[in-house]
Amino acid sequence: MSKYNIAIVNSSSFGKVFPEHMESLQKIGPVEHFTVDGEIPGRELAEILQGYNIVIASVTPFFTQEFFDHKDELILISRHGIGYNNVDVEAARKHDTIVSIIPALVERDAVAENNVTNLMTILRRTVEAQQSVREDDWEARAHFVGRTLFNKTVGVIGVGNTGSRVVEIVRNGFQCEVLAYDPYKSELHIQSYGAKKVSFDELLEASDVICLCANLTEDNYHMISEKEIEKMKDHVYISNSARGALVNEEAIVSGLKSGKIAGFATDVLEEEPGRKDHPYLSVENVVMTPHTSAYTMECLEEMGKKCVRDVEDVVRGQLPERSVQAESRYVTEQGVSAC
Repeated sequence: MSKYNIAIVNSSSFGKVFPEHMESLQKIGPVEHFTVDGEIPGRELAEILQGYNIVIASVTPFFTQEFFDHKDELILISRHGIGYNNVDVEAARKHDTIVSIIPALVERDAVAENNVTNLMTILRRTVEAQQSVREDDWEARAHFVGRTLFNKTVGVIGVGNTGSRVVEIVRNGFQCEVLAYDPYKSELHIQSYGAKKVSFDELLEASDVICLCANLTEDNYHMISEKEIEKMKDHVYISNSARGALVNEEAIVSGLKSGKIAGFATDVLEEEPGRKDHPYLSVENVVMTPHTSAYTMECLEEMGKKCVRDVEDVVRGQLPERSVQAESRYVTEQGVSAC
């Protein structure tokens, strides 16, 4: 076995959009792409990745305690993204596996722009209107009367890296009043971007439009469900570019069917990849994209470079930038020790 064997797991873009990233890794050791079920059991995943000691990972699968218990030689998991809720970081620490992520600023503009783009798409019913033209029904345009974003009250949930940029876009570009809910950010921080810090209930009750930009935690799982939707304005619009599990999917579908929710846009699902029979696709005025918020040439180039640097760093015996798990017996001052 070569000293370094590198697995690219469930990434649809790494090394494909920018082949030079793959070429850089191949100078270090053999590289192989793997596509596995997002819910694959940990032991089975460990068996598939037997012999590979470096992984570049997408948003799935889940690297669980069971995975690490059967995969003790793993040096590095480099997340091709900023989130790491699919990695059991404590289990990684126990097995000396470094876990690194993309710096948030790399994805900031791309993800924020996509949140607002998808929002505009449901406000203006763009997908339905385009389909009408494709079906040679130009005169159906009266059915696609939408809403403007200008001067609306926009609620932004999560005012960190992406959310703060969404605030800037809707406030400066569309003169919106922006309400923000983020229990981890100060009033001064939120005001610096042009938003007003409010409680969760205040945001739900006053917003014409709601943009979800929060990290997923145990505390905010399904933070948008039946009772929260009931508190919202009638005919509210919601755009989610963060994590699918921030919302209760059944509650969203019910809200769309009743008309309480006028439109829903999401780039993320609770279980990915999505299916063509997903309940979201059974209702009107839904835009569902396949987790492509970061998929711009500019963003993917920087993400790929970062993952390559992560691998190069551990080979040199250095910790990668943005390591969320940095304890490892494999990394020494002289380089990575033999597995």
